[in-house]
Amino acid sequence: MSNQKPFKGLKVIEFASVLAGPLVGRFFAELGADVLKIEGPEGDVTRGWKNPIEKKETKTSSYFASANYGKTYQTLNLKLKSHQEEAQKICKTADIVLVNFKPGIAKSFRLDFENLKNLNPNLIYGEITGFEKGNNRPAFDMVLQAEAGYLSMSGFPEKPFAKMPVALIDVLSSHQLKEGILIALLKREKINQAQKVSVSLIESAISSLVNQASNYLNDGFIPKPMGSDHPNIAPYGSVFYSKEKKPFLLAVGTNKQFKTLGNFLNFTEEVFENFSDNFKRVKNREMLNQLIQKEVSLFYFKELKSSFLKLEIPFGQIKSMNEVFENEENNQLIAQEIFEQGILKSVNTVSFKISN
Repeated sequence: MSNQKPFKGLKVIEFASVLAGPLVGRFFAELGADVLKIEGPEGDVTRGWKNPIEKKETKTSSYFASANYGKTYQTLNLKLKSHQEEAQKICKTADIVLVNFKPGIAKSFRLDFENLKNLNPNLIYGEITGFEKGNNRPAFDMVLQAEAGYLSMSGFPEKPFAKMPVALIDVLSSHQLKEGILIALLKREKINQAQKVSVSLIESAISSLVNQASNYLNDGFIPKPMGSDHPNIAPYGSVFYSKEKKPFLLAVGTNKQFKTLGNFLNFTEEVFENFSDNFKRVKNREMLNQLIQKEVSLFYFKELKSSFLKLEIPFGQIKSMNEVFENEENNQLIAQEIFEQGILKSVNTVSFKISN
């Protein structure tokens, strides 16, 4: 986001670790807020979550860098009364406090909403929990992927339950909390009182099921693992291979797009009739995919890409991470910051632009 710092002067205190809470802190930091991250003596656990090629002796992981850009840091042992008092003093002048303590811990540290709002009557208190109230079980992202139905839909029929490659439930929860805090900031312009914004990982996950939930709620349809295919549209998400075995997917969502694709692939009138509408294409997806694969295998990917772009056929090249960042436009989203062991890079969480 070019030179836009709408939250300059906003003071955010973060008592959060791992990903969901820290991502909210990073969001405000990227937009100009002063974000102070309070860590315990052991530090955020993700400082030690290193990928296989990171150096063991470094103090900060790339994972930690992904959620903590632009912050300042302070270590407090909140089991000590003197450090609790120091934390309260810091919160007294804060605009926003972020927490993701285990249930009951915030109160034991005297950092719960009821206590802090008496010290700071204008405070916005942002809280992330795992499950519903009263359920104190540990709630890491992977647990929620399982409990909220995501894993049951992932993978392939012969090999189900594929983990999503990012902690998506954490990311979704961070968005929920950001949205709630932004509304609270708007309300603060009108009302002079403390506000608490509460988000749970389980509710964030379930509210993000969108069409998969409505498919079940309206029709009793229970989605099963089907790779990258879409349960309601075909050929949408289906993976194909060019002549040189380069993988790509199609995202054909309309009859017009399918007609254009079919003309390019020289489908016969019989094929067009058999797959004339989306219902038929979904019902006979496997047969359709075989027909498409047979035809696209005659082309090199460069030829397919050129034709798909010209004909406005939705497609996506399945890129590796290095291929993603070979694109100069994507590199504009890269942030870098000096940590203990040198410069660490990460991707900005803010990608929107506001213009007049």
